[in-house]
Amino acid sequence: MPGKNATLKAIIDVILYENPSTQDEIAEKLGITRRYVTELLRPLIRKGVVKRAYMVDLQKFEEFSDIFGEELTSKEYAGSFFIKELLKDMSKHVCKQLEKSFKALETYDKELADEALKMDYVTNHMHEKIRSSIDTAIAMNPYSEFGRAVVFTEIAYDLERIGDHSGIVANFTVKEAYPVDPEIMKYLNGMYETAISMVKKAMDAFLNERLGFKDDVMRLEEEMHRIQRKALNCIAVQMAETSFDGKERSTYYISLSRIVKTFERIGDICVEIMDTAVEFYKNIPRTTTPERFRKF
Repeated sequence: MPGKNATLKAIIDVILYENPSTQDEIAEKLGITRRYVTELLRPLIRKGVVKRAYMVDLQKFEEFSDIFGEELTSKEYAGSFFIKELLKDMSKHVCKQLEKSFKALETYDKELADEALKMDYVTNHMHEKIRSSIDTAIAMNPYSEFGRAVVFTEIAYDLERIGDHSGIVANFTVKEAYPVDPEIMKYLNGMYETAISMVKKAMDAFLNERLGFKDDVMRLEEEMHRIQRKALNCIAVQMAETSFDGKERSTYYISLSRIVKTFERIGDICVEIMDTAVEFYKNIPRTTTPERFRKF
């Protein structure tokens, strides 16, 4: 019964993330009757999966996960799919934020840029929700395998950083007096397409254990650096040919160079996410050398 299972999942979400003290509180938050909450929770309470008042035993919950249609990867453990669902939602939101930020840049649409900047509030809220959810889970089971889920906090932080970089792109449209020159935009478009592809592949690798994407991510990183060099050269040529009669034109080129750097940093973060996925599933330690210094 999909409807009943969806309601039960919503109840579990309330228990995990909002710390209710009574079934009445759960019912009020979801707009359903207390009797229905009791009916759905009864088998989980009887098995000790849900404890009063009210907590979820993440160690025992795994046996019930199939009712939500969840597929656990080879290194999955009880309760982790809750956090992965939040990370999946956050990843989709951050990609939309980056997409809207670049669209605003491309069309020089200040209203669209403002919308993209407002999306960052949601990104920050998602990060905080994931962080607090992990803290709660570990506090409930301090000696369990769920302690490994602290790595999820790292991924959420990485996504928040990508959201911050998206804000830099949107801010250009809001603050600068000139739209991007078409020749430079050609290179920025290439960097954007590369960046969004890297985010999606790196997060797919982490969420679904698709470690074969590592080669793709590294290839895209090389492409990012190739376009970056051409973009910075194009900006330098235009700067040399421009007469700086006012402050606005000089800040324009500085801001453009910052956007180029922003896309490079998004690529670096994606490599970090990919390395985290390999460590998480294969127990292969990550290098302590920052990605941008590994070639030197």
